[in-house]
Amino acid sequence: MSSQSITNPSATVAYRSCLAALLAGSLGLIGATQANGQPTCKPTLAVRDVAFSPMRPPTLERRWTATVVADASRCATATGQFEIGFSRLKENGMEVEFRETFMWSTPSASVGVDFWADEAVESYWIDSVQACPCAR
Repeated sequence: MSSQSITNPSATVAYRSCLAALLAGSLGLIGATQANGQPTCKPTLAVRDVAFSPMRPPTLERRWTATVVADASRCATATGQFEIGFSRLKENGMEVEFRETFMWSTPSASVGVDFWADEAVESYWIDSVQACPCAR
C-alpha cells in the first residue's frame, strides 16, 4: 500500500489567496499609519488609593475601587481609554484573569469593579493605554 498525498487544488488556491490578502492588508495598515505622519504618545498612568468595600446587602457584593493618576503632559488630549487587568481569586473556583476598560482623565479618575462575596483581587495591572496625539 503506497501513501499518497491527496490535495485539493481549489483549497490550496483559496489558502494562498487568503494569505496574500492578509499580507496586503497588514502592509496597507502599516503604510496608513506612517502616512498619517502625526506622532503618538501615551500618558503615564499610576494606580493609587486601592480599596475593597465592606460587603453590601442583600447581594453581599464588594466593590474594588482605585484612583488612577494620569500624567498626560506629552498628550494634546486630556482623556482616553485604558484597561486594567485583574487576577481574580474565588473561594471555591479557579483563578480567572480579565480586563475592564475605563476612561483616564487628568489629573485623575476614579474606577471601580464589583466582586461577589467569595471573590478577591489577587493582583491588578495597567494592561493597555490608548495612544494620544502628542502635544507640540
